[in-house]
Amino acid sequence: MRCVVVYDVPDDRARGKIAEVCLDYGLDRIQYSAFAGRLSRNLMEELMLKMKDRLGKRPGKLLLLPLPEDVWQDRLHYEKEGGRGEGRE
Repeated sequence: MRCVVVYDVPDDRARGKIAEVCLDYGLDRIQYSAFAGRLSRNLMEELMLKMKDRLGKRPGKLLLLPLPEDVWQDRLHYEKEGGRGEGRE
């Protein structure tokens, strides 16, 4: 199943640790504090626990959204690569 992870964490160190965990799970960065990828339900739960652990007692918000494949396929997406002027849909 696809998932999107977004977070709002003011502490730079905690935010960096959470990003590292997302990368460790093979998620792709889609924004500075947003990742997307394919994970099983068990791995999503494990990821959320690890992110909570990295956040610790510091303030922050963590959101993991599981998305069925049909919802993912219906997404709207645009990306313009830097310097080349090429767009991708």
